[in-house]
Amino acid sequence: MLGRLTWDAIPFNEPIPLVTSAVLGIIILAVFGLITLKGWWRYLWDEWLTSVDHKRIGAMYVLLGLIMLLRGFSDAIMMRSQQAIAIGASQGYLPPDHYDQIFSAHGTIMIFFVAMPLVVGMMNFVVPLQLGVRDVAFPVLNSVSFWLTASGALLINASLVIGNFARTGWMNYPPLSELAFSPDVGVDYYLWSLQISGVGTLLAGINMVTTILKLRAPGMTYFRMPVFCWTALASNMLIIAAFPVLTATFLMLLLDRNLGMHFFTNDAGGSAMMYVNLFWIWGHPEVYILVLPAFGVFSEVVATFSGKALFGYRSMVLATLAICVLSFTVWLHHFFTMGAGADVNAFFGIMSMIIAVPTGVKIFNWLFTMFHGRVVFEPPMLWSIGFMVTFVIGGMTGVLLAVPPVDFVVHNTVFLVAHFHNVIIGGVLFGMMAGYNYWFPKVFGFTLDARWGKASFWCWFLGFYLAFVPLYLLGLMGMPRRLQHIPDPTWEPLLWVAELGSVVIFIGILCQAAQLYVSIRTRVSRRDRTGDPWNARTLEWSTASPPPPYNFAVMPNVETIDAFWEMKETGQHAARQTYEPIEVPRNTPMGLITAFFAVIIGFCGIWHIWWLAVLGLLAVVVTAAIFGWSEHRESEISAAEISRIEDARLRAVG
Repeated sequence: MLGRLTWDAIPFNEPIPLVTSAVLGIIILAVFGLITLKGWWRYLWDEWLTSVDHKRIGAMYVLLGLIMLLRGFSDAIMMRSQQAIAIGASQGYLPPDHYDQIFSAHGTIMIFFVAMPLVVGMMNFVVPLQLGVRDVAFPVLNSVSFWLTASGALLINASLVIGNFARTGWMNYPPLSELAFSPDVGVDYYLWSLQISGVGTLLAGINMVTTILKLRAPGMTYFRMPVFCWTALASNMLIIAAFPVLTATFLMLLLDRNLGMHFFTNDAGGSAMMYVNLFWIWGHPEVYILVLPAFGVFSEVVATFSGKALFGYRSMVLATLAICVLSFTVWLHHFFTMGAGADVNAFFGIMSMIIAVPTGVKIFNWLFTMFHGRVVFEPPMLWSIGFMVTFVIGGMTGVLLAVPPVDFVVHNTVFLVAHFHNVIIGGVLFGMMAGYNYWFPKVFGFTLDARWGKASFWCWFLGFYLAFVPLYLLGLMGMPRRLQHIPDPTWEPLLWVAELGSVVIFIGILCQAAQLYVSIRTRVSRRDRTGDPWNARTLEWSTASPPPPYNFAVMPNVETIDAFWEMKETGQHAARQTYEPIEVPRNTPMGLITAFFAVIIGFCGIWHIWWLAVLGLLAVVVTAAIFGWSEHRESEISAAEISRIEDARLRAVG
């Protein structure tokens, strides 16, 4: 009846996950209690949980990413502490089995449930506003996409309490992930949570590409779109091309584990190496799925805080498209040591060097934008400059790893770990933090405290170098990655420096929490009544903060690249207009209901409760049918209400 699910699934004999689960449970109950005490459930249901407004959904994506960042970072600091003390005779405090689960969960959470939600959330909020449109192409599908991603995050956290997580690393390579070597539910938690969230990401990619290609303001040709829209387009085209490969790969592994097929086993014609090929055909474009939107954020921030137009707009667009195409020609550099031969290794090594060229174009364009500009060192600009320094170092080590003989020396050492974090933290996370500080006043209507924001940046920046530069040195000294115990005592000093770095980063996270707290407490004094606190250049700043449900009372007419800057120069932004009623999509609980049944399907698939999984699948189909045939999908905002909102905004601007 309950498949493999028994009381033995609860880790009663493991204090760390048990205590962690109890603390999380108390926090969740406290939050629910506070919401109940304050009477906020109705507001949350009407304004957030059932919302199909791209702005609300984008904010929820970012909130999910920040919450999961705390979970992923807690795994990271546990690993770093274990390696710092488990040297020589000391075994540390994490047993090998638990350590393996932690490093697998850390990578999986940081890529799929921190970086992806932050990136998709930022695009969700900003792109329709920059395009001058009222919503994404498919608002209800947008809600479903978010809630499917949240379902995957819920499942992966459930492994803390019920069962265990994979011990295979975040890449989940066979044969270790096959049933013979991982007979428990850890790999199943990995596969089902990522399958469900992956479907949500794919749907979000289709939605965003359709929005950019088909829904732009009058006059906004492709080469008048902001650079962030271009990077979002490239990123989402990569999602559409790459994520089906990952979905098919995980499906084949699920079939191996559940039906005894042999796609990736050594017998019956299977090949474990084929999994590695398929994974990285997705995996290397995934790096650019994450970093291209960050490049777009830096383009907007650098132009705004330099007080001038972005240098080399067309070259920036062409560089983005070049990266988009070239990202599918480099995946084999992840396993030069597999024995593919000199010709294959040479081709992928050369392509891995060539893809650095358009990235270099972007760096020089940002520097030339700052040159002779009136640079203002607000937190978004600090994150951008910190990125330029850090990402260049990460890019150079990437070019180094693209040389097959060098890769043979440092492959599977912590040198590779340092490079990967150099790119993901220095590129993606710094970009998302720049965007978070930059667009926060647009989302909530008040600016973030700059002092705490700068303190957070400097802690992250210095902590990053303390945490990962020692790993470059340790990698050159031969230290393998994924070690639960350190056999060589000479590595200890550098490991303690890395541990210090993780503590400094933790202080940076605390500063971000303090920044948010202080900003909320002082929000009245830092209220943004103009909608344009940075004197920005693009259309999202031409509307109120927070934007109204309809985004724009009158569709803007775009005549140049920096459309809002042109409007301010000509005085169009403060002109009163005649308004007409606007239809906006109604809220719907379809996304939340779909996510509820998706969690049931995933959980039952993990524990082999197949009868309930089938019922859950039928419930999803019925839910889609009911809401798909609904005729009451839109509501109308009257011209009088629009006039009242817009007149209040224009008075504030004036």
